[in-house]
Amino acid sequence: MSGATDGQLTVEFVATRPPKEILEPHGRSSFALQDGVSTSLDAKRLSVDMEALAEAERRESVVDKENYPIPTEQELSTLRKVSDGIPMVAWLLCIVEFSERASYYGVQTIFSNFMEYPLPKGGNGAGAPPRGSEETAGALGKGLQFSNAFVLLFQFLAYVVPIFGGWYADTRIGRYKTILIGVLICGIAHVILIFGALPTVLKAGHGLAPFMISLLILAFGAGVFKPNVAPTLIDQYQHQRPYTKVLKSGEKVLVDPETTVQRIMLIFYGLINVGAFFAIATTYSEKRVGYWLAFLLPGIMFLLLPLLLAYLNNKLIKHPPNGSELTKTFKIISVCLRENKFNPFKKGFWDAARPHKMSEKGKTADWSNKMVDDVQRTIKACGVFLYFPVWYLNDGGIGSVSTNQGSTMSTNGAPNDLLNNFNPLTIIITIPLLSHVVYPTLHRYNIKFGRIARITFGFTLAWISGVIGAIVQWRVYKTNPCGYFPTGCEIGDGVSTLSVWLQIPNIAIGAISECFCNVTAYELAYARSPPNMKALVMALFLLMNALSAALGEILTPAIVDPHLIWVWAGPAIALFVQTVIFWFRYKHMDSDEFMLYEEEENRKYNATADSKAEPAITPIDEKRGEEEIAEEKAGATAPEISYAGDEKKEL
Repeated sequence: MSGATDGQLTVEFVATRPPKEILEPHGRSSFALQDGVSTSLDAKRLSVDMEALAEAERRESVVDKENYPIPTEQELSTLRKVSDGIPMVAWLLCIVEFSERASYYGVQTIFSNFMEYPLPKGGNGAGAPPRGSEETAGALGKGLQFSNAFVLLFQFLAYVVPIFGGWYADTRIGRYKTILIGVLICGIAHVILIFGALPTVLKAGHGLAPFMISLLILAFGAGVFKPNVAPTLIDQYQHQRPYTKVLKSGEKVLVDPETTVQRIMLIFYGLINVGAFFAIATTYSEKRVGYWLAFLLPGIMFLLLPLLLAYLNNKLIKHPPNGSELTKTFKIISVCLRENKFNPFKKGFWDAARPHKMSEKGKTADWSNKMVDDVQRTIKACGVFLYFPVWYLNDGGIGSVSTNQGSTMSTNGAPNDLLNNFNPLTIIITIPLLSHVVYPTLHRYNIKFGRIARITFGFTLAWISGVIGAIVQWRVYKTNPCGYFPTGCEIGDGVSTLSVWLQIPNIAIGAISECFCNVTAYELAYARSPPNMKALVMALFLLMNALSAALGEILTPAIVDPHLIWVWAGPAIALFVQTVIFWFRYKHMDSDEFMLYEEEENRKYNATADSKAEPAITPIDEKRGEEEIAEEKAGATAPEISYAGDEKKEL
């Protein structure tokens, strides 16, 4: 490294320092440097090694630029954006998620009936009602409020535990091993579910204990598994930078990482719902055969998971855990709060933690400018996530209120919870349309439909679906023989003349909203978080589902006749107001960069640093320890590596 010139640091095209162990004397070691100077022979050996390494890196960089041409500013704004290819291993990970979600939703969908209704009179003792009757399958007979409370508890735990699962993966054992632990825990839960639903157990009245144990274990296992799959999936897409390429048609296009990640997450979310559609098999099984079969089928589907994960073990790109990154995140937040007198709304709040700003005050930072920006963007993303709990209340209603509504309508022999399966069916149809028709068309005509615009549109669809749910509930009250008390009605056949199929608009519109809200939130959670905190930030988004379940638990006492109209209408009104606030609060984020890159962020902030301040920390400087920086301030210089004929470049 050369000395300072006009307040700027100049460096070789490739320059590096020897390891710390070489710089510091260790007894009589021939590699120890005395007073910053090595022997001539050792210096030559070191120079040869460093030159070979630097040459290899330089050649790799040249090849990389040839394969992935960097777009100009004009190309970034004018070229049509297209998706990059998706690695085969990413498809296999999507199948892993499909298998886990098929088993999860396969059992979750029938939890409500299992708890709410008793064993049907004249049934087979396994939970199935007599054939041809309008009776509902059931087992425990604990009523609507009990059923609703534990459905919400299950949902709450399944989305709170991911905080632990994401933290443990990012800081302790890595995502892949954490996924394996989650699979093992869920497997145990499925076994208990099956044996607890055997006819002999249910007839003896002993079904409650094994069911509750398995419910809690499954929620914990799913929570450990869930936050780590999506980040691991996107990690398999390695070249997360925009580049240009020419299609066979001769058109030059921009291969865009945001478009690629969006497509990956659409496929991921689509396969989640292909798995969720498996619940059709379990709803018919409970109605026709009984709960032992309804719980057995998801258990069989779950067996795919360990086989797929064993096959993928040596094929996945795995990022090792790094607890120091979480520590740095808290340090950055602490520095910013302290330097801004705990006023997070102060202009330039995050600048206090910039390495060059801390250097001006005689302090050192062991993080980069990109890390500061990532933390800032993560906090902003978490602000966006806080708007999701109210949206969740509108997506299918609170707890099991949708299933209860279906049980008071004419089913003509169909399971009352069958219509819930139109949620994944709608998503399965919508995802390909968005991926192959809607979004490519918008890109072709350069119509911007940014992240916040997509979420806002999804919110709008959800509150409309809530209004429809309220209207259907009102009509049920008007047409049921028991009027405003249709739940458990025993007058006549006990159900409204309205067909259960009238629930489809509410369910389908809510499902479409998920394609815009959930998928975009997954993208934000990955793109706006530090590399070794992606599972944890994903878990923070999943936590919003838990907060929604907690709100539902608070509202449980009100989820009784004759108040069910407002159980639908109240959240819809709240979401309408929230949607307006959300758009005006966050619409500026549509213009933000999707993903930040280390060297670009450091160039940006080093270029704006005061030339009279201490020398700006370059990407190379940031990798050095405090002792090395102190050496340079004292006037010591490291051995300089150079190439014949290479010119110095100024950063």
